[in-house]
This record gives sequence, C-alpha cells and structure tokens, in this order.
Amino acid sequence: MALFEGERLEEAKGILGRYPEGRERSAIMPLLYLAQSIEGHISRDGLKEVAGLLDLTTAEVEAVASFYSMFRLRPTGTHVVSVCTNLACMLRGARDIYEAAHEAAGMRHGQELSEDQLITLHEEECLGVCDFAPVVQVNFANHDLVTPERIREVISALRGGDVPEPSRGGPRVKSFKSASRVLAGLEEAPA
Repeated sequence: MALFEGERLEEAKGILGRYPEGRERSAIMPLLYLAQSIEGHISRDGLKEVAGLLDLTTAEVEAVASFYSMFRLRPTGTHVVSVCTNLACMLRGARDIYEAAHEAAGMRHGQELSEDQLITLHEEECLGVCDFAPVVQVNFANHDLVTPERIREVISALRGGDVPEPSRGGPRVKSFKSASRVLAGLEEAPA
C-alpha cells in the first residue's frame, strides 16, 4: 500500500507547492515529517516515496533522515520522551533523570520503545536550552529544570492519557504523530 495516496498525496503535493520550481528538493524535511506522521516513524517505503516525489535517490533522502534525531527510522511510541545528557544537563543531574525515566517507563537500558508501545525513551545529545538544564522534551516540547521526581510524574501522566503542559514554547502536543504534522506545516500547534 502506498504511503502517499488520497488525502495524504494531496498534502504531499501541497508541501511541494510551497517551493519554487527547481527548488522542490527543499521540501525533503516537511515530506519526511508527513511520512512520520502517518506511520509513527519513517519506513523504507516512506523513504522511497519521498525520494520518488522529489526525483532523488532513496540514499539521498535517508542521508537527511538519518542525520536529524527528530526523524525516527524505527517504530516509535505514541510519545517520544527525549532526555538531554549534554554537559549542562549532565552537571545538573541528567543521568539520574534518565535512570528515573527508564524506571518509570518500565524499560531496560538499550530498550527505546516500551512494551505497550506508548513511550519511546531517547537520550538526546543536546536540546539547546542549557540555561534551563536539565531539560526533557515530550513530543518536541520542552520541560525545563526537570528532576527525577518530575520525570516520573511526566511519564505517569503520559501513561494516564494526559500530556503535561510544557514549560514554554507553546502548548502541549497530544502525540509524536501530531507533532510531526505540526512540523510538516499541516496543522497549527494546539492552543
């Protein structure tokens, strides 16, 4: 089954239409977000279809998708919890937060996806908000000055069906797929 068909194909064409003739290649990232919003990750088929729309090789598309950590190339949970472990966050307790996140999600080290497929736990090299360290993102929304207790509360809320309000930068996004649609420019972030 094609990933981009019907309404999704029209959305892909709409994304392509944002770019001037000869510059369609610039649509690669929003098209990857669209593919990710459909499947919850970017599959081989997704890579091939984006490549076909842009007249690129699958390898060229995969090079972009594999470079950026916000693109997921393997099955991903309903929610992505990214824990920053760069220097500023590390000095302020990121390792303890990462441990608490594993424990709260019931996940062993090396396991990215919880058994119930609700949570993907991801160690992020840097989230770029060192002044609010330690930082965690839920579906790309920042949660600042997180403690081990707070990450347990966040994961508990996600398990209970509630996405906690981010510290700043806009409203909560209900899922990783929804966040991908927002980043593709297909939906407004919820108010």
